[in-house]
Amino acid sequence: MTQPDVVRIIDPADPRLTDYTDLKDVKLRAVREPAEGLYMAESSTVIRRALAAGHRPRSLLMADRWLESMADVIADWPGVPVFVGSEEVLEQITGFHLHRGALAAMHRPALMPVRELVASARGGAGARRVAVLEDVVDHTNVGAAFRSAAALGVDAVLVTPRCADPLYRRSVRVSMGTVFQVPWTRLETWPGGLRELQDDGFVVVALALSDDAVSLDELAADPPEKLAVVLGTEGHGMTAAALDACDVVVKIPMAGGVDSLNVAAASAVAFWATRA
Repeated sequence: MTQPDVVRIIDPADPRLTDYTDLKDVKLRAVREPAEGLYMAESSTVIRRALAAGHRPRSLLMADRWLESMADVIADWPGVPVFVGSEEVLEQITGFHLHRGALAAMHRPALMPVRELVASARGGAGARRVAVLEDVVDHTNVGAAFRSAAALGVDAVLVTPRCADPLYRRSVRVSMGTVFQVPWTRLETWPGGLRELQDDGFVVVALALSDDAVSLDELAADPPEKLAVVLGTEGHGMTAAALDACDVVVKIPMAGGVDSLNVAAASAVAFWATRA
């Protein structure tokens, strides 16, 4: 039987550790990770959820004290390198104190075409509730939206070409690993990609402030059989082109002189109100 490949790390510049370098450089990692076909799973909980979703590890990185608690994961993946070092060395490699147990460099799964993803959701029965994130650039908001989607029964999430990466380390962490649970893919064109949903019978709803917006309560009272909710970027909200491409504009009833919510909070409200 192949034995786990435990590698003792002394030199932070060891070339075998390139997957784990520059982790705090968001712009660099946002380019590197998709290009190199990898993403980072941070913490033993997130790693286990990624593996349970069928994702494959490239390697693991941890301090000695985590070897015992991760022994079952290590045993399940013989031949996958397990890099172990002092906490000081690990911090020099990653740029931060690794206190959540372990890191894993994971193989990034190939994204499915939109129509195939939507059709395969709900065990092949097809999605009935879809969320669309337009150009949401904050990884924390992306992760929070995924967590809400998982908790409130959204069948799939679509992200626009300029939306932040759901598999970026912070998104994965904030989502508590639910980015592995909710099927998702990236639209190739925007807002033209909405036409595929409409052709498949979805009513596409924009969550935005506009003079002709109807109340979310009104939509929730008589929801369409197949619904796609589009949420716009932080600050500016949805683009005019995206609003024009949607079927209906909906707003959340507000009080206290507040006109809108953070996109992550708004997503939770909308997903709850329109849950099947």
